[in-house]
Amino acid sequence: MSDKKYFKQTKPFRVPTHDGKFIEEHFGHASTQTGTFSVAHMVAPPRWGEPHQKPEFDEITIVTRGRQLMEIDGEEVEVKAGESILIKAGARIRYSNPYDEETEYWSICIPAFDISTVHREDD
Repeated sequence: MSDKKYFKQTKPFRVPTHDGKFIEEHFGHASTQTGTFSVAHMVAPPRWGEPHQKPEFDEITIVTRGRQLMEIDGEEVEVKAGESILIKAGARIRYSNPYDEETEYWSICIPAFDISTVHREDD
């Protein structure tokens, strides 16, 4: 184990997807076996969407390019490039990109994203 007080990520974990979305986890369960938080870089293709979910973790989304539509407890919220949003644990959320351009964003989850605590619905 290193005595260094930092870890430089040079090989983020590329999450396999089947919907055209690009996901690269820099810190988290898959990349660094970190459970306290996760950080991922994502690119959602045009007309992309995922099922509703009710995660057991807080999630901060920072949009760097394009825009993203989120349905949070029945309310639609658009987050544009340069904006960010905090979704608290237990909210019913659906992330989507119903637009004609890609959406690029970063996600920070506290505690770390875990497929067993995201609770995706069958849409």
